[in-house]
Amino acid sequence: MTNRARIAVISCTHSPFTPPETERWLLDQLSEIKPTHFGHLGDVFDAEAASVHASSAEADHTLEDEYEHAARFLSRVRDVVGPECKRWINKGNHDANLEARDPRRIPASLRSLVHFQSHPEFGEEFRRWCWVDYEKSKRGTFQIGPCVFYHGFDCGLSSDEIEGLQMMYATGGHAWRLAVRGHTHRPLEATQMFRTKKSPLPWWYMNVGTCGPLKPGYMVRKDTSLWGSSIGVIECSTNRPSRYTSREFDAQLLRMP
Repeated sequence: MTNRARIAVISCTHSPFTPPETERWLLDQLSEIKPTHFGHLGDVFDAEAASVHASSAEADHTLEDEYEHAARFLSRVRDVVGPECKRWINKGNHDANLEARDPRRIPASLRSLVHFQSHPEFGEEFRRWCWVDYEKSKRGTFQIGPCVFYHGFDCGLSSDEIEGLQMMYATGGHAWRLAVRGHTHRPLEATQMFRTKKSPLPWWYMNVGTCGPLKPGYMVRKDTSLWGSSIGVIECSTNRPSRYTSREFDAQLLRMP
């Protein structure tokens, strides 16, 4: 018997900076998509309030403000997708910064007290989600059938394909699979990988862009023209045989107008 999944996946909401209009658009789309699975590919938090950079002293919000905003956002998503929808979050680099062993951010003696899942008011919402560690390995991925989900690590223009190849090998090297990430904020439709220009490989890669701000303060003097808000919608088999013999997924990007 072949089971099918309808997956909605987003990335990079950067609480508390998620634009209200983007959140409304996302929730409206999710109510129509009716996913069986929902994934957030990381950077749930912006973590500016815990930054090592001097500019963090100028932040006009606290880490608790980030937790409050993110918990409310995730709760609204959960209400829309319904209790039967399976949910997970791949931690992003911003999320991982909150757990970094770096005394310039949060001293070791305080990390357990300020961890988002331990927060006395907002931690309950975060504990309702399955969190995947930020790690460039199989352990840092979430897999559904032929689809491999992770946050992303590099930002170069060719990094989607390069990291896609790396993750295909890290998760067994099997053919006919799709690598899906966020991180760069640049949405990209499912695209086949190539060894050379004339030698296609049996793998695809996809980037779901960002549901966060499109022109944050740290990018004022940098190019964000390729950034975009979007949702990845993927339908696939949930079976995970050791070998696939054909493409068993369909993927598209829903871009915010």
